[in-house]
Amino acid sequence: MKKRSVTSRDVAALAGVSQSAVSRCFSPRASISDGTREKVLAAAKTLGYRPNSIARSLITQSSRTIAVVMSQLDNPFYAQMLDRASRLFQVKGYHLLLFMVSGDGESEGVMGEILQSQVDGILMLSASLSSSFAQECVERSIPVVMINRTVGSDGVSQVASDNYHGGYWVGSFLAAAGHERCAFVSGLPSASTNVHRRRGFLDALAAYGLACWAEERGDYQADMARQATHRLCGGDSRPDAIFAANDHMAIAVIETLRTDLSLRVPQDVSVVGFDDIPLAALPSYRLTTVRQPLEEMVVKAAEQLLWQIAEGRIVAVNQTLPIVPILRESARCPRDVHT
Repeated sequence: MKKRSVTSRDVAALAGVSQSAVSRCFSPRASISDGTREKVLAAAKTLGYRPNSIARSLITQSSRTIAVVMSQLDNPFYAQMLDRASRLFQVKGYHLLLFMVSGDGESEGVMGEILQSQVDGILMLSASLSSSFAQECVERSIPVVMINRTVGSDGVSQVASDNYHGGYWVGSFLAAAGHERCAFVSGLPSASTNVHRRRGFLDALAAYGLACWAEERGDYQADMARQATHRLCGGDSRPDAIFAANDHMAIAVIETLRTDLSLRVPQDVSVVGFDDIPLAALPSYRLTTVRQPLEEMVVKAAEQLLWQIAEGRIVAVNQTLPIVPILRESARCPRDVHT
């Protein structure tokens, strides 16, 4: 015969308290005395009791669950973000449900699954948000916060770094160092990060009287960045500098230049990335890059999401955080710039 599950009533009887006291003990924000909590926890341990989160969510109208939507797990930058977000929400008593979307970052395909999961809020990492999905979330009073992406939808909060000025710094830095054939390995064409970094890069080159020498798609993927590097350097001439739209691709560019094409970095080709992932600082790469404030972006996004959940209302807040240029050895520097 199937063994009967231990209930909160059993715990209450053994602890000598009311059933409501047991419920309060396992509710993160409920008020309960230390003495009562100790008795309930001791009884729960003795009986092997585990609170039924599904039943509790029906009573409290809160699942204590956050949906995290991502399109990339192989990029160390977003893996770091996911790790930091999971730790932060766990401390606050929330669980994360991970949803993966297609490579172009569009979330329309998983919209139904997310809404059926009865989540309290949605955190978007490396994924775009359709206007129809955003509107449905607003209508259902489900707060949404995007990290490192921007979208023109009302009711959606956004936390991103200053991607335009990051790209502008790269273009200015390379042009000031005397590079005349600056190439760009792009991210996903539709991603706001790529659009803004590319625009800043091109504007800076134009300010120095230069145009982008060549551009190849990398879609934020290492294997595509390798192919892009071969195309850029496979003709009679090659670029003297390559700006990759993220570090994940920039590292692949460096490896391809050195291993496949026997070119020196930075003597033959300077390489600059964007993000400042941990690999960028390794002696093998010493990548010059643009640092995004990863920790601050995650913290501000989490604070905004938790505030909206607690208040029970949606208030769209857009925050742009400053970037920090990181000078290492993968790119030649202007004479008046020192590492």
